Parts: sequence; structure tokens; C-alpha cells
Amino acid sequence: MQITLLDYGAGNVRSVRNAIRKLGYTVQDVRSPEDILTAEKLIFPGVGSFGLVMTRLQERGYIEPLKKRILENKPFLGICVALQALYEGSEESPGVHGLGIIPGQVVRFFDKALSVPQMGWNGIKLRKDSSLLNGYSNEKLYFVHSYHAKVENTGKEWILAVTDYGTEFVSAVERGNICAFQFHPEKSGMAGLKILGNFLSQSVGTPLILTPSSVNQAQETKIAKRIIACLDVRSNDHGDLVVTKGDQYDVRHEGEVRNLGKPVELARRYYEEGADEITFLNITGFRDYPLQDQPMLEVLEKTSENVFVPLTIGGGIREFTDGTGKVSTSLDVASTYFRSGADKVSIGSDAVYTVEEYLKTGEKTGKSSIEQISVVYGAQAVVISVDPRRVYVHSPEKTPHVTIATALTGPGGEQFCWYQCTVRGGREGRDVDVVQLVKSCEELGAGEILLNCIDRDGTNSGFDLELINLVKGSVSIPVIASSGAGRASHFVDVFMETPTDAALAAGIFHRKEITLQDVKEAVRAAGIETR
Repeated sequence: MQITLLDYGAGNVRSVRNAIRKLGYTVQDVRSPEDILTAEKLIFPGVGSFGLVMTRLQERGYIEPLKKRILENKPFLGICVALQALYEGSEESPGVHGLGIIPGQVVRFFDKALSVPQMGWNGIKLRKDSSLLNGYSNEKLYFVHSYHAKVENTGKEWILAVTDYGTEFVSAVERGNICAFQFHPEKSGMAGLKILGNFLSQSVGTPLILTPSSVNQAQETKIAKRIIACLDVRSNDHGDLVVTKGDQYDVRHEGEVRNLGKPVELARRYYEEGADEITFLNITGFRDYPLQDQPMLEVLEKTSENVFVPLTIGGGIREFTDGTGKVSTSLDVASTYFRSGADKVSIGSDAVYTVEEYLKTGEKTGKSSIEQISVVYGAQAVVISVDPRRVYVHSPEKTPHVTIATALTGPGGEQFCWYQCTVRGGREGRDVDVVQLVKSCEELGAGEILLNCIDRDGTNSGFDLELINLVKGSVSIPVIASSGAGRASHFVDVFMETPTDAALAAGIFHRKEITLQDVKEAVRAAGIETR
């Protein structure tokens, strides 16, 4: 059977296409409104903001054919924002009409104790039996969204599964041959592939099973703490693209760039070992002209063929002018990475420069890389990679920056410090502290913080818990702790002693000093929720 994919030109649909092929099916794209009506099976991967999705559908004349297909009960699967598009509208894009198949409005998560977006692996509670999800109520599936459909506003005939995140929200709907998931099956590992396979293998015209059920309704689902493998990628002195790792950002050893493996092979290994996400940080010289970085784009394309968890790419996400004088915006760069297989982009130095300008006026320009990408693809697509270092002071009055009392005294006996943000791979400090940076980036539209620490990088001495608590207490978006992990117990420490959402490591995994499974077993043994 050939599967038809509704690709309207936004975000990463390569992973959905690769998942379909991995399951043994061929896939074609919708080329005209008529294709929506004639497709044997249609998959609508909603990527981007609610407003963008509905605008693109309207521009291409897809809205009425979609409504007709659904009303005729022809096999349809919606993913993420595509589930939300079934409703009448969303708080994300006031005044923009959804498909109106299900009454009601989609709303934002409101619990101030939550990280928003919900970003990570959560469970589902089945509200009825279905050949799609039976057997998967104990699995963790990947969610990434700031807005949700309310249970009380959704007819019982539609609700297939619900999930808890501060409130109980609709995580799957199904009626006849029409279904949609708030989670991403193509990013949910083997469990997600099997769920997607259930939809693909369902005989066309055969009604899905819809019988009342009380399956695990009483259990509260819990979001897991994420364990992320990071791959620093650059060209070595021989021109080969390698995974490397530095000590306090110095990637050379005895004059040579450390070579810890090939990026595609390592990414697949980490996926098979149970990594919840994979992050690529492009630290090679191609950053001057990122759209000409064909090797890195190829890494994403090849990785997404066999790795079905979220992929983040960082390095060169900014506006640039190439050697011919052609100007490419940061949105152009991000779009190319998304189309190559990335789910999120990580912005580093450019975020610091953006915040410096933002702090001068307090006014948003709409022109920064953070704002451009967030408006089109949603906050969840924008990660800010922060590279701070400690600056010790004898008293808070000695600096205008946000300070903390530290248990780690400075070289002169200082008992206070602030965290200075850096650019250019940690080589240059700026007059911006970490709290100014992360709060400003959240205001500009960022959806996640990747929190590095120059002082701990490569030391294997553990995460900087003081830094993580400072940043986590300053923002409401998810935070990834990075730098300093040397053993599995360090992950336990960071999850027990800070409210961080995820923890990342690189060198200890590359060198096989510990495995991802070692980390997960230690974290689980400490009673911390994991996938």
C-alpha cells in the first residue's frame, strides 16, 4: 500500500517519511487538493504553530478536502498540531479557525509549576479499546507541545487516550477511521513505530475497534526525566567529519583533534542504547556558511533514517551572507536543518548578541533568530545553548549582575559568584549574566535552555548544581543540564537536587566509561521517572 503524506512545507516531516519506509511502505506527497480525497491512507504531520498550519492549508486549498475526507470516514492520522487542528481554534493563534471537526478551543498549559512546553516522554491512559493503542498504555511516548485539548471539551465518542501534565488532557482521539495523536509516534522509538504500523496495517474500510474500556484510567501518567547524548561534530585536520570532545572546550590532544567516532554511527548506537534524544553541536569551520555545510546536512539526513527519537542541531543558526553576496536569514538556515531531519535547532552566540540588543531597549524587533524561528515553528523548536563561566566576587555589591552565595569559594576566598555568558565557543566573555540571558530568551520565544558550564566541562566532577538551580528558578521553560558528568551517580544527583528536566553528556558515553543504560538503571533505582 502507498501512504500519502500531507507535507505543507513546514518543519521536519522527514522523520515521518522515514518511519513509513522503515515499516515497509512506500510514501507519496499530496500534490493537489484532489490527492487528499483519493489517498488510501492519509497522514497529516502537524509541525509548527497552529496559525502557520492553518494558513498553509488555506493557501493550498486543502481545508475543504480535509473536512470532506474526515466526514466521509476515510483513513486519516493526524500528529501533534494536526490533532489540535481538528478543533475550532487555539489560544496559540487567536482568530484563526481550525477544521472544526471537534467542538472547542485548544488552550495553553496553565500550571506555573510546570515547564512549558511539555517536552519529553510521558504515558497515556486509554479511555476505550482500540487496535491502534492496545498494549501501549505502559509505554512512554514523546510529547512536545505548549497547548492541549481539554478533556471536558471533547466528546466521549472522540477520546481514545488522555495524559496527565498538571491537568488531564486529550492525547489521542479516534472515531471510525479517523484518529490523531498529540504525541509523535515517529519520535517515540520502537513503541511509536509499532503504533504507526498499527495504523498503516489496518485494512482500508475496516472499522477500528471502539468498545468501552476502563483500561488504567486510575493511574496518573508521569513525564520522564530525559537522558540526552550529545555529539560535538567538526572536521579534523584531515578533512573528515568526526565526533570530538574537549576539556573546557579545547578539543585537541597532543596537537590533534580528538576523534571519538563517526557521527551517524554513534547516533545510531545511542538510539539503540536508549537515549531519549540526540544532540549534534556543529563546531566545525562550516559555521561561516551553514547552508553550504553539506556534510552536516547529510549527517542529519542519514541519522533520521534509523534514529526515531528527537534530533537537535546547533551551530551556525544565524543570518549570514555567503561569498556570492546572497543573504540567508536564520529562518532559512533553520528551515533547511528541519527539512534535513532536525526537530529542534540550538542557538548559541547569536542568542547572546540578540539579548545584548534586547536589554538596551526592552523591545522585540521580530528580526532575531529566536523570534523568527519561534513564530513559524513554535517555541519548542528553539533551544538556547548557554556557555557561562563563574566570576567570583567578595560581595553582591561588587557587581550589577545576579549573584549567588556559593559553597565553592573562589581563588581569593570569595563566597559569591555570578555567571558570565560567553560567545565564540567560550573564548570571549560578554557583560551579560546567565539570568539576564535565559529570561530574555524566554521572553523572545525560546522553548528550552541547554545549560553548559565552562568550569565543569570535561572535568567529570559532576554538574554545577548551583548554576542549574539558579537558571531553573529563573525560567518556566525546560532546562537541560550539561557539562561535568563523570559517573551515573552524577545524573542521580542532578535530578534529585535540582528540578532540571533533562541531563546531557558526551565524552563519558563516547569513551564508554559508562553507558546510557548504566545511567538509566541508576536513575530508576533512585525512584526517578525514566523511559
